[in-house]
Amino acid sequence: MYRYVKQCYRDSVSLMQFAKGFKTRGFDEVSAVMATAANLALLHESGLLAEVLEPRPDDLLLVLKGADLTAQDLADAEAELLKPSSPAGEAGDLREAPGSVAEAQSRNPALNFALISVPGDYAAAEGLKALAAGLHVMLFSDNVSVEREVFLKTEAGRRGLLLLGPDCGTSIVNGDPLGFANQVRRGPVGVVSASGTGLQEVTSLLDRWGSGVSQALGTGGRDLKEAVGGLTTLACLDLLQADAETKVVVLVSKPPSASVQALLLGRLAALGKPFVTCFVGDPQSLTLAQAAQKAFVLAEGRAPDSRESADLPPNPEPERCGGRWLRGLYSGGTLCAEAASLSARSLRTVASNVTVPGVSPLADPWSSVGNTFVDLGEDEFTRGRPHPMIDQSLRLDRFALEAADESVAAVVIDVVLGHGSHFDPATEWARFLEDLPVRSSGHRVPVFASVTGTDADPQGWSRSLATLRLGGVAAYGSNVEAVEAAVAFVSRSQELL
Repeated sequence: MYRYVKQCYRDSVSLMQFAKGFKTRGFDEVSAVMATAANLALLHESGLLAEVLEPRPDDLLLVLKGADLTAQDLADAEAELLKPSSPAGEAGDLREAPGSVAEAQSRNPALNFALISVPGDYAAAEGLKALAAGLHVMLFSDNVSVEREVFLKTEAGRRGLLLLGPDCGTSIVNGDPLGFANQVRRGPVGVVSASGTGLQEVTSLLDRWGSGVSQALGTGGRDLKEAVGGLTTLACLDLLQADAETKVVVLVSKPPSASVQALLLGRLAALGKPFVTCFVGDPQSLTLAQAAQKAFVLAEGRAPDSRESADLPPNPEPERCGGRWLRGLYSGGTLCAEAASLSARSLRTVASNVTVPGVSPLADPWSSVGNTFVDLGEDEFTRGRPHPMIDQSLRLDRFALEAADESVAAVVIDVVLGHGSHFDPATEWARFLEDLPVRSSGHRVPVFASVTGTDADPQGWSRSLATLRLGGVAAYGSNVEAVEAAVAFVSRSQELL
């Protein structure tokens, strides 16, 4: 069943959070999207919408799927979605959100930054309006053509402004976390990243070790492609070079094209400040944790004092569990890429739905073969559904399938905390694993986890880590630690077969 809500815009993060929350009421599927042609096509392709509807991009489309749906269910969903958010000011000071960039500026002429999250068909136009108004822009929206991306970034450069994105899901600007980001303290390290979860991993580690971040700027995943040429990355490096608070610069991305990499390394060398690069998936590159550690040493003049693994439960015994394959089920694409790359160095073959040097492409992302690492945040899994960092149900379902396969020796997962993410992912995992059936050996499949976040995050990093460990999960404070432990365990298991 579906219902249009006329002329009702909501950003994608709030829609995903709504769908996650409303689904807990017992529906099979809940989707809330703007009724653009692209979104309607995705819903139809995913089987959530049987009818072919005309696009109505100014309207919001609610889709509910379940055995006993009623018209009242749709009415309740609409009422829930339209419920006013908490007021930002004093009681009685609640005002409707501005309907345009111009209206927002008229309310507050001091504004200098716009976060734009609208359907991709309209994102470039809204970004251009914001740039013309003299605003720096974070473009959360995806599905923007590369030609429009280059145009926007060139226009931003001409005006002396930043254009972060498109498809920029994470930034920390002047201490404020934007999109999917963690609450980290201010400090001397500036981060420029084409990866959202890569940025989260590095900034969270710096915070937990006792340092902090001046700015953490997402560029969008295509910025270091040949066609874009690193336009936003170069602009961010200019900003950090001029920023007196930034003492060390970290650059995070998947391996850039050769020409763009040469350009960036030349620019970094001219910064006049120490810098660290992390090209995730490059066998010659630092890991995310190593990059954070190197930046910490450069910024603080000492090694980090980390005791994050002090209370780690004993790893399970391979001879008691059996199996020969390692499966990785990730919500973060860069964390998945790093995990697959690290595993491929020790295990014979590794397949994944993310593109990583030395890792085989996975023919069917819905079906694991051998050692497999899956990013469940890729488009094939999120069409018409919330992202797995918000709604873990699809990943939990996939985990149950992997756990039932007795050829699987272990599963490694990421648990990403922060603003915008699931309100308590560790507890949901612990409860799910407690109810998981045991195998014929009498044991459950061993689980290794990395936990990305800080104690200032809404979920609490220390609390989340303790919850997982009490649930029998071998939980670590960094992705590389979790993956290395899982690979060592699976290697021993394979030796026993």
